[in-house]
Amino acid sequence: MTVVGRYAPSPTGRLHLGNARTALLAWLQVRAAGGRFVLRVEDLDPQRSRPEHEARQLEELRWLGLDWDEGPDVGGPNGPYRQSERGDLYAAALAQLDTFACTCTRRELREVASAPHGAEPIYPGTCRAGPSRPGKPASQRWRVPSGEVWFDDQIAGRRGQDVAVEVGEFVLRRADGAWAYQLAVVVDDAAMGVTHVLRGADLIDSTARQILLQRSLGVPTPSFAHAPLIVGADGYKLNKRHGAPDLSALRAAGVDPRRVVAALAVSAGLLDTAHERDGVEPRELLADFDLARVPRDPGPLLGVPELAHAQPRPS
Repeated sequence: MTVVGRYAPSPTGRLHLGNARTALLAWLQVRAAGGRFVLRVEDLDPQRSRPEHEARQLEELRWLGLDWDEGPDVGGPNGPYRQSERGDLYAAALAQLDTFACTCTRRELREVASAPHGAEPIYPGTCRAGPSRPGKPASQRWRVPSGEVWFDDQIAGRRGQDVAVEVGEFVLRRADGAWAYQLAVVVDDAAMGVTHVLRGADLIDSTARQILLQRSLGVPTPSFAHAPLIVGADGYKLNKRHGAPDLSALRAAGVDPRRVVAALAVSAGLLDTAHERDGVEPRELLADFDLARVPRDPGPLLGVPELAHAQPRPS
């Protein structure tokens, strides 16, 4: 079996170090197996997605030393490679599923449904027998099959979830017509022949939902691996709040991309700290790549000082 993996950034902003490490790990998993690597642009958010963000992200991934066999800039047999151009495929999949119209707003669900602060509310079934406000714009929710879904994650271990109980009927198409991530990613992975999905641990709770959709649509379920997040000193996901530079800032500051790759590899357990300052090309990591070395728990990026507070070079 040919291993097919993908990296699927959203062009809503700049790539940060956590994004870069996920891309590096996904690329290494595929290249170490001699497989095919796909770059897919997940531009489902029409308000925030921008062509200039996409162009910058692709440039910076190449700056790190990554490449891909299929993508929006190189083409391929399974295009188009932007989700905004794949709506017909999502509509065909939606037609195969048992859905119902829902006119509930997010605010209403937060007020009615039980969920910890900041967590996704469990849908209470308000519109299951018919829209609560007929004539209003409606989303399409899926009548989720009952029963627990279990999967063996290559990094996080065995996981399970009863989607019907813990999530409820979830949205496949929003009231404004935008396609939901859960449906789009399942359709695209199947159409592109993806066999291995490696992504950030913040998406692990989506996995059971996607497996249910794959089963209902009659498409294969890929192998999953969820990489732990890079966190700041406060223990929360690393972002610009911590002063962490994005790839654009590192590139503008003249930081050697090999040192960025080395720091990311050290944080992922793939490289000894003794090699960090010299830097490394992504291809130099292939011979010893092993997902078993990647830690399960989130941790800091203990990189060289230049990575912590990069400033652009004076023009």
